[in-house]
Amino acid sequence: MIDLSADGHVHTAFSSGRDSVSVLVAAAEQAGLAELTFADRVGPDTSWLPPYLSSIQRAQQRTDVVLRRGVEVEAIGIDGWLAFPADLGGLEVISVGLNRLPLPAGLLTPDAVRAQIDAGAMRALDVIDQVVTVTGLAVERVSRYAPTRLARPLDFLIRAGIEEQAVPDSAVAELVEACRANGTVVEISERHRLPGLRLALACAEQGVRLAAASDAVRSGEVGHYRYVREIATALEEESVAA
Repeated sequence: MIDLSADGHVHTAFSSGRDSVSVLVAAAEQAGLAELTFADRVGPDTSWLPPYLSSIQRAQQRTDVVLRRGVEVEAIGIDGWLAFPADLGGLEVISVGLNRLPLPAGLLTPDAVRAQIDAGAMRALDVIDQVVTVTGLAVERVSRYAPTRLARPLDFLIRAGIEEQAVPDSAVAELVEACRANGTVVEISERHRLPGLRLALACAEQGVRLAAASDAVRSGEVGHYRYVREIATALEEESVAA
């Protein structure tokens, strides 16, 4: 159910990573990968997309590993609007991330949301509902432009102090349906150990494709999976049991 010969999310030195495109490609070759997707974080002020895409294209000429030109974009609007760069040309895949919670009054960090919940000013269930709603709108919007992936599902909730177990089944079903309806691939993040088995199972049951993602920021992390393998094994066991 999860292709472990691919790494669906790595970061280069163009953004939050430590190594160049060519170093990451060499690491992918050493790990025996068949496919590598670059997913550096971008925003409206990103000015390095042309050299980034050119670096990937040049690297492709020197390797048999299939290289996917991708970026990660943050959802920033209650309507699912994202912090798009000026030009989406040349991209093969876009990962959707949620690092701040969009509300009518503005964007809140996970720490700010946690403080609001602790003070009784916000309810955890309302935060869950907003995260799921915005994420669903965001993947629908991105799917109009490029093949879409969901990065670190429910990560915002974890950082805001809301455990994944607290997410109602109805919210899980809503998120999975948004991904299914828009052809969105859900990443299984090694670095963030997300999503948990419940969401991964729900995706598999509804035909939502799952992708192994190291979320590597260093070359030594590319294609190295432990958590992803655990999820893959559990999914296989559940499939056999069914």
